[in-house]
Amino acid sequence: MSYQTALTINEVIKKIHEKKYLLPSIQREFVWRPAQIERLFDSLMQDYPINAFLFWVVPSEKVTHFKFYEFLRNYHQKDNRHNPQASINKNEEIFAILDGQQRLTSLYIGLKGSYAEKLAHKRWNNENAYPEKKLYLNLLSTSKDADMMYDFKFLTKEEAKNSDENTHWFLVSEIMNMPEAKDPTAYLIKKKLFKLEDEEKSEFALNTLTQLYQIIHKNLTISYYLEKSSELDKVLNIFIRINSGGTVLNYSDLLFSFVIAQWENRDAREEINRFVDEINTIGLGFNINKDMILKSSLVLCDFPDISFKVDNFNKDTMKTIEKRWDDLTSSIRLAVELIASFGFNRDNITSNYLFIPIAYYIQMKGNPNNFITSQKYSNDRELIKKWFITSLIKRIFSFVPDGVLKPIREIIKKDNQNFPYNKIVKKFKNTNRDISISDEYIGEDLLELQYGTGNTFLVLSLLYPWIDFKNKFHIDHIFPKSLFTVKKLQKRNYDEDTIDFYLEKVNNIANLQILDETFNKEKSDTEFDKWIKHVYSATIKRKNYKEKHYIPDVDLSFDNFEEFIEERKNLLFEVLKKELQ
Repeated sequence: MSYQTALTINEVIKKIHEKKYLLPSIQREFVWRPAQIERLFDSLMQDYPINAFLFWVVPSEKVTHFKFYEFLRNYHQKDNRHNPQASINKNEEIFAILDGQQRLTSLYIGLKGSYAEKLAHKRWNNENAYPEKKLYLNLLSTSKDADMMYDFKFLTKEEAKNSDENTHWFLVSEIMNMPEAKDPTAYLIKKKLFKLEDEEKSEFALNTLTQLYQIIHKNLTISYYLEKSSELDKVLNIFIRINSGGTVLNYSDLLFSFVIAQWENRDAREEINRFVDEINTIGLGFNINKDMILKSSLVLCDFPDISFKVDNFNKDTMKTIEKRWDDLTSSIRLAVELIASFGFNRDNITSNYLFIPIAYYIQMKGNPNNFITSQKYSNDRELIKKWFITSLIKRIFSFVPDGVLKPIREIIKKDNQNFPYNKIVKKFKNTNRDISISDEYIGEDLLELQYGTGNTFLVLSLLYPWIDFKNKFHIDHIFPKSLFTVKKLQKRNYDEDTIDFYLEKVNNIANLQILDETFNKEKSDTEFDKWIKHVYSATIKRKNYKEKHYIPDVDLSFDNFEEFIEERKNLLFEVLKKELQ
């Protein structure tokens, strides 16, 4: 191994662009966020050290022994997160990056590419939720972030057009087209940023752009060690030794590198990434990651030890997982599709480990394709839904998942005639994994849930088992929320205590129902007693609606909201007691 300090950032970027520098399959994927990239460029501008890199030179006669991937250039959080596999020239040696991938990818994106991440409050399947942004540098003022000096920002093209006396956004990638020392000055003159009346800003702009030119084209910033061994075991050990000592790579990422390195007949990286992407698009979308897939594989293959340890990902283990991959993915896919059919998605599931016992049970049944639709499995589906919801409510996977997964696996293995809900409840009774529901818990916890909290949907999904969640449904305030303002309540001449009660209970689960999207829009802000008489003018239809939605047989006028809430709570209590006990 030898030490070398003779590369500029420009030289490295050109090598990456020419695909002379690649990533070995043992590398994890790019995970840095825009703020981290901006901070990296700020560190470079302030001449802060960014640590040495570790390169691995693979001789031409060995390049076909390994899998290599290209660097990401245009990162897209939904559509382009995975590195494309590299096309290898058998006659040329390859420089692979063992340590420094996140930093080099960040430099490459900042200087050659773009970054598109989902906007807050936008749906994952909305294509407009991922605006393309590029890295810009403000040439007229310093950063407002106290931890940074230079104002680097990822912006859309439209955002970058916004300029004023303190803002001029320079597209950082343009520095790659400025090979001469005079180019920064020429740019500033062309953009009229040299102003005699504002010498201070002109000087700042010149110094800033010149500094960027220096760190990209002149400074020998990229220091690296060079490893020349072609022995995979040695390279793996170096890789793990480097990464396991810090926080750059977490433990499951290291295990994933073992999976990739040890599969023989499939491209593990491609298979697992493809499968993760596929199941995350089921229904309204999920947030399942590689950790859950690896853990599922250990459980479903019946390995005695299912913990994340290097010893559990040896060649024999990987051979078994690879051999059973199609069946494993079939079980997991059916489990996810089943949960999606119950109305769940990434926004209302707190632990992906809940899928694993369901997948194991479906596997024991032989992965029947009609498990989600056939009447034959309707009882199983009801029991699984009950276990899933109570486990979510009680958050049994909030710590050490193996303590739940192994005992449940043993119960299912011994009794898989039907999903063994009652035996699972009995196993964990009076422990910190207890999913049994008492009267007190129903009354004091579940019936005090509020609109917008996670468990509210869980409980409503139990109360509405007939809902087909593949269609669009809304959680609706039975007595419209818009009527519950202090001013509107005062106009009705309610006393202070009554107003406090109305405001306290408007979002209570007793004032919530699940309605078809169309019905909900039509209902809008109409007072409940008027709406129900209008929509269900026929007595028999109104009676059916009230039974399905647990509407008590009381006066439904707005003035009688207090009695309505108390009586509906009583109805919901009896239903939940029946469903959960």
